[in-house]
Amino acid sequence: MTIEEVVRKIGEVGVVPVIRAKSPSTACLAAEAVSAGGIPIVEITMTVPDAIEVIQRVVKEFGKDVLTGAGTVITADQAHACLDAGAQFLVSPGFSPGVLEVAASREVLAIPGVLTPTEVMLAQQANPALLKVFPCGNLGGPLYVRALRGPFPKARMIPTGGITLANVKEYISAGAFAIGVGSELVNEAALKQGRSPAVTECARQFLEAVRQARAD
Repeated sequence: MTIEEVVRKIGEVGVVPVIRAKSPSTACLAAEAVSAGGIPIVEITMTVPDAIEVIQRVVKEFGKDVLTGAGTVITADQAHACLDAGAQFLVSPGFSPGVLEVAASREVLAIPGVLTPTEVMLAQQANPALLKVFPCGNLGGPLYVRALRGPFPKARMIPTGGITLANVKEYISAGAFAIGVGSELVNEAALKQGRSPAVTECARQFLEAVRQARAD
């Protein structure tokens, strides 16, 4: 997929599940569960043990059905390893020129993390298609997204951190391009207890919450 196609897919779905898990098997279960719930996107973070192998496995098992990204990518070496494993987009918690350069050289989407206006200005020098606002919930959540979009109305932002089913509508109304959701969706305890259907149902609920928020 091209960068434009990946951006379009993320925008259409509106939810990026952030998978952080303490074991590779749990991470793979999470990918399967959210996909079953109708979300064809996963972000496997580099904090997952053997994350590269997990990315390879998810890409192999879900192929064309799931857009597989790598998260918490903070170095150029990590970026190369993730892309070699088949990752279709990269996400960083902050601004990493090295990661952006690798992604650009390989014509793959990289989403830098930003938080302050200064960081947005710095990141925009690299002309990224999307920006991750993290940790958004700690600085006011939807109100902060709305305030940040004031001076940067064209920036397509994906707030991440502190997003729940209860505040999805507020984030979408504030101008979020999509939302990044971690433990509120990818419940590791439920997966370990064999309750994958609970995660699948939660995925459906987040999708519906985004759809309804956009319709309103």
